[in-house]
Amino acid sequence: MTLQKASTVSRKGRLATARNVLTRRWQLLAMFALPLAWYIIFCYVPMYGAQIAFRNFNPRLGYLASQWTGLKHFNRFFSSYNAWTVIWNTLSINLGALAIGFPAPILLAILVNEIRNNHYKKTLQNITYIPYFLSVVVVVSMLKLFSHQQYGVFNIILRSLGTGPIPFMESDRWFKPMYVLSNVWQNCGWNAIIYIAALAGIDPSLYEAATIDGASRVQKIRHVSLPGIFPTIITLFILRIGHLMSIGFEKALLMQNTLNMASGEIISTLVYKIGIQQGDFSYAAAVGLMNSAANLALIFIANQVCRRAFKESLW
Repeated sequence: MTLQKASTVSRKGRLATARNVLTRRWQLLAMFALPLAWYIIFCYVPMYGAQIAFRNFNPRLGYLASQWTGLKHFNRFFSSYNAWTVIWNTLSINLGALAIGFPAPILLAILVNEIRNNHYKKTLQNITYIPYFLSVVVVVSMLKLFSHQQYGVFNIILRSLGTGPIPFMESDRWFKPMYVLSNVWQNCGWNAIIYIAALAGIDPSLYEAATIDGASRVQKIRHVSLPGIFPTIITLFILRIGHLMSIGFEKALLMQNTLNMASGEIISTLVYKIGIQQGDFSYAAAVGLMNSAANLALIFIANQVCRRAFKESLW
């Protein structure tokens, strides 16, 4: 009986606390309700439609009435002639972007942080930010113009160095380098913002103490700046690993042609062509679901590795 009374009192206390929170902070809860509803409606409810990956989806019949096929579409993808080529293209482009594009914003942020003249610092930041605001169509158009074999800037420079013109956009050998390097150029400045903010949060007394100890600028970067932003680096690295099997299809699709398709076909463009252009919704959903599952597994693995190796993780 005593336990029952204690349980009743505890329940009443929790209800009173909940009512108190609702009464005192209803404005914040009302503001939170809109984004919560948006996520539920547009992010979680559509997950119900992922079941079409296991069905022969017919729009006229709907989700539940369409024929259940199990893993048929997954087997169909992995047994296709270009499945592993598409997977490797996606993975290799992202690995190249990770190897070059991930450290580039860190180096840029440190460079900006080390500039003492505010005018030069703001000028450099503006110059590096501008490419991010260019649309993908503009960036790909610039690539095609700059790499043109006759009047492109790249090949003009190569001819002046005594090297023949290179078909950058018409060669499967150059598709991946062009994609990765142009992506770094476009996003490096914007991605550096979070590292610049993390550097600004480092206690200035640490730099002063390092100066008193006779540390050089490189030593300050090594022993103060990098350790100060290391948790941020690990967090963004884990999140980046979680997108290792995903590439936005727009840029790859615009860069593709019949001559570079061997290196240019990736998972997202395959899903677009099969799902949207050919209307094979179930097969495209199966490929997309496989891709999402791979990314989910990668982010869990990366989190565990970083937790054990660096004692830093997302959770």
